[in-house]
Amino acid sequence: MTRGATAALLLLLPFSTEGLGPSGPALQRLEPERVAAVRAARERFTRERVTPETASIYEDHRATRDEAGVGNVTLHVLATAREEAAMRASLAEGRSYVAHDWLCDPTGFWFAASNNLGVFEMGDRVPLLGKTRLAAQLPLPARLKLFRNGELVHRAEGAKLEFAATGVGAWRLEAWLVVDGEERPWISSNAIYLEAPSPDAMRLPSSALAPNVEAKKDIVYTTGKPEDEAKHKLDLYIPVGRKKAPVFLFIHGGAWRSGDRAMYAPLGNRFARERILTVAISYRLAPRNPHPAQIEDAAAAFAWVARNIGKYGGDPKRVYVGGHSAGAHLAALLALDARYLARHGLSPKLIKGTVVMSGVYQIRGLESVFGKDERIRTEASPMSHVKAPAPPFLITYCQWDYLGLPLQARRFHAALQKARTSSRLVFIPRQSHISEMVNIVKDDDATARAVRAFMR
Repeated sequence: MTRGATAALLLLLPFSTEGLGPSGPALQRLEPERVAAVRAARERFTRERVTPETASIYEDHRATRDEAGVGNVTLHVLATAREEAAMRASLAEGRSYVAHDWLCDPTGFWFAASNNLGVFEMGDRVPLLGKTRLAAQLPLPARLKLFRNGELVHRAEGAKLEFAATGVGAWRLEAWLVVDGEERPWISSNAIYLEAPSPDAMRLPSSALAPNVEAKKDIVYTTGKPEDEAKHKLDLYIPVGRKKAPVFLFIHGGAWRSGDRAMYAPLGNRFARERILTVAISYRLAPRNPHPAQIEDAAAAFAWVARNIGKYGGDPKRVYVGGHSAGAHLAALLALDARYLARHGLSPKLIKGTVVMSGVYQIRGLESVFGKDERIRTEASPMSHVKAPAPPFLITYCQWDYLGLPLQARRFHAALQKARTSSRLVFIPRQSHISEMVNIVKDDDATARAVRAFMR
């Protein structure tokens, strides 16, 4: 899928007639011999594109298509892999759209809903929060018709659509093209279902500590201006009785502008009760403190951990650095750009591994944090520092992550592998950018399982 929010592949199932001549009423106007030639070409084209993985889906669709008499309509399926099981799952969940490909290639079309939780696609059920927006992009301008529960509620013309959602219901988009003065249907999306938020859906987890976890809070890891004192502290979540415990230094997210270690007591407790000493840090925030204040503080916190964690039962030889969102950016930069730890007489070689969740690895824009100098933004991008040797990486991203983050994760993973750096890429299904952190405390959470396995 072009927006990349689910690592989805745009799969044109093998019954496209693109490039093989007219269809429908236009086909009926041809001479009989040309009709036969076009149909034969389509069948040959179809057979060539059928693979063992998609053959049974093709046969199912062809039977349905022939019965309905819609042979000139192509079904596009958004799936996580070019495999039958993945495509059937996507079909069952409504992750597809239909198009008259003979009229125009729809490649590049997407239709999504977004809010503070993440970005959602066709077939998804989305909590209708205050700023939920519907958006679409097409490969060329068209007449757009937006429907809610089957009722036309908005018209527009162009290659993009932005619309503030006005209520719950099934929202669906159609795109029409004008050909020879006649309006013809081109693309018809499946629905996105906006629903009233559930009171329990995003309930924050408890901050209560497990019996085998001890917390030590508000430890100063560096000094600075008096007004920055609260942000130069860290909290420890210690497995009671454990010696030489692996250490997880966690850096919170918040777009480098918000957040605090105090919000992550549930995460600290979650890993400490599984015998991982967890360190949650605060750091100075933008825009009052622009880059590089955040990464400088992360380096100072790591230096404190490297020199002091043994006193609390942690193993200084097994310190993992990780973070979520902006925190993932800082963790990756700390592991790849040696300059920041060098100021403390340390090296990234002391980092046992790096856990980056839904992170930003290529800085573009973000002037309130990184300024207007393109050189500085490039230097602040972990992608600019990928080279061997480097600590191993665990990279996660979510099905409903923020726009662009899944693509950044995949590109970052590929760059690390190309540099012969160990990297594991994990796709987290049915989680958003925010729910990933809310649900990481659960026993069966996929992100937590991946982190635990990485630290073994």
